[in-house]
Amino acid sequence: MNPNALQILTPTGGAGAVIAAAGGVDGDTIVSEYYGRFYNRVRRGSVYSIGCGLTALSAATILLTASAQPIVGVWNPANSGVNLVLLQAMLRDLINNVTSVALGDFVWAQSLNNASLSAGLNPFNRKSGASSGSAAKAFALSTASLLTGLTNNLVVAEPAEFNTASGLLTTTVAASTPTPSVSGVENFDGSWIVPPGGVLALLNTVSVTTHSVAARLMWDEVPV
Repeated sequence: MNPNALQILTPTGGAGAVIAAAGGVDGDTIVSEYYGRFYNRVRRGSVYSIGCGLTALSAATILLTASAQPIVGVWNPANSGVNLVLLQAMLRDLINNVTSVALGDFVWAQSLNNASLSAGLNPFNRKSGASSGSAAKAFALSTASLLTGLTNNLVVAEPAEFNTASGLLTTTVAASTPTPSVSGVENFDGSWIVPPGGVLALLNTVSVTTHSVAARLMWDEVPV
């Protein structure tokens, strides 16, 4: 085959037509994005996510032990045979009370070499929409799912790229005013992998109940 030509593969992987590659005046290859950047992995059925409906923070969302309740999180069983390649996370934080205090910060905490967590949820597949097929177990504040069975305590790895809604120390939020809220997206794009036995959790650092959050965590399951 002409080394300067591109071979087009059908969705099932069979051989298709051969066309000439497009090039720029400086010898660069001209490419275009085939749908969005996640499309091919989603189409192959290997992308999963867990979502958290709007729920108030609690004393459990700051813990680093087996009693912790992640806002969202994921556990990769030791025998899964896959790496969990993080793609993206989102979080919305809003004040739910007329008097609110700061929640500290949002952080990502992790733990390695965990053999058996018993309270995880089934993630849903971004292609089929079914809550089945994943090698992982997930956690979400809106559905009780503590890190029961955690072998090694979590360690805060880094701050999450999410702002917090302003912590108000006085009674300033009235029914006639908008509820202060912020939203954010953190794009990992494969820059963080949860290996077999690993746990990753999104937490906050100061115990409060006057903030409510909604969140999502999305990853790709890739053979080790």
